[in-house]
Amino acid sequence: MKILHVSAECYPAAKAGGLGDVVGALPKYLSQRGWSSAAVIPKYQLPWFQARQFELVYAGAFRLHNVYYPFAIEKELGDSLGFPLYVVNLPGKFDRPGIYGDATGWYNDNAERWVFFQQAILNWVLNMPEKPAILHCHDHHSGLIPFMVQHSLEYRAISHIPTVFTIHNGEYHGAFGWEKHVLLPAFEASASGLIDWEGAINPLASAIKCAWRVTTVSKTYLNELMEYSNGLEGLLRTEAAKCSGILNGIDADVWDPATDPYLPHHFEGNIDSYKLANKLALQQHFNADLDLPVFTFIGRLVREKGADLIPDLIARVLSEGLGVSFLILGTGEPHLHEALADLQWRFPRRCAVVLAYNEGVAHQLYAGSDFLLMPSRVEPCGLNQMYSMRYGTVPIVRSVGGLKDTVIDIGEPNLPGRGIRFDNFTLNDAALAIYRAHELYHNPSSLSEVRERIMAVDFSWESAAENYIDVYDNL
Repeated sequence: MKILHVSAECYPAAKAGGLGDVVGALPKYLSQRGWSSAAVIPKYQLPWFQARQFELVYAGAFRLHNVYYPFAIEKELGDSLGFPLYVVNLPGKFDRPGIYGDATGWYNDNAERWVFFQQAILNWVLNMPEKPAILHCHDHHSGLIPFMVQHSLEYRAISHIPTVFTIHNGEYHGAFGWEKHVLLPAFEASASGLIDWEGAINPLASAIKCAWRVTTVSKTYLNELMEYSNGLEGLLRTEAAKCSGILNGIDADVWDPATDPYLPHHFEGNIDSYKLANKLALQQHFNADLDLPVFTFIGRLVREKGADLIPDLIARVLSEGLGVSFLILGTGEPHLHEALADLQWRFPRRCAVVLAYNEGVAHQLYAGSDFLLMPSRVEPCGLNQMYSMRYGTVPIVRSVGGLKDTVIDIGEPNLPGRGIRFDNFTLNDAALAIYRAHELYHNPSSLSEVRERIMAVDFSWESAAENYIDVYDNL
């Protein structure tokens, strides 16, 4: 292989957010362009893994202070994702029913889990007969690899391999105290500053310092991180010369309204009939008035996604008598679960909530809704708005990160509008966006024009893959 992607997630094997979608698609598109790529993730105790067969490709152990930790590298048989997927089998570390945690919260040994995961991979690479040309690391879970490759004595033989590091979500640094430095392999004492940030071992900061190239998942997000990244602003500005923003794509094979197996009605050329049929089919999941404009939120009900604004927003516009319905699909913070359940009781058939994550229902919502709401505080790239446009659903987004880069407001003069944007994270701005969408819905010719335009936008991985290939070529 030329490129080995190292990640905590890879759709459909293991997904908690957009990271999984990216790592589940990018290697396939790179391979199609001659850059043979593979991904490696932990072997979790999740349904996808239990339904697949794997073959052993390497068994070994890494040493920490005279203690050996055994691991195995296994490969999925059949390459069902369109590229080789390798998994790290680390007994006692990842054979659990969650990626980062379970119903009780985050796993309390996450620092150890991710450091061990990275060392297992480097030991495997060290013993490969033919080594990858580039190690492409994703988020803090693999953020110590660029440092260990260059400064750990055990991995000196592979220090020539270039590293690329992509920041998918700069909110999470993966930092842990220096008392846990014993988890790392022996490294040059003079290099300790490369993993330190503000008195802690910080994998995200270390990757920014040590990787040969750093990318973020949109140009606007890179600029935002230089202004606010939980203390790493100055570091990113210092390393700006090796940083670039590359907008994610979506897997056009998976997200195709003409063939999507999750959809009860496929797109066959007539947008209005396709949208109406899928809208009516939502009745099997949501008890709501679907004759009205339907506004949907899909995703994690957390502060980062702006979900704490949604209960007040729904209460305001429905109390004011606006003729719309809201459908919510997702899970997150308990107090938001309670607030949404209360709204469902106060506004029967105008607010319907499914507190779960269901991939099939999500696809049906993209096809059947009229508008998708994304009031995010932070959105490095965002994929939901791309999915919604691909399926003819008009996005309503806050002007941050990749949302700003992908959604042109329909009010912009002389530009091909794709949705509705609002700038400030306030109830007034979000409510105004809902009213603007309501007005668009009741202008059928304008709505049809916008739908036709957004379904024609090419958000596929082809152009994004070419941008990554430019990075690899330079290295």
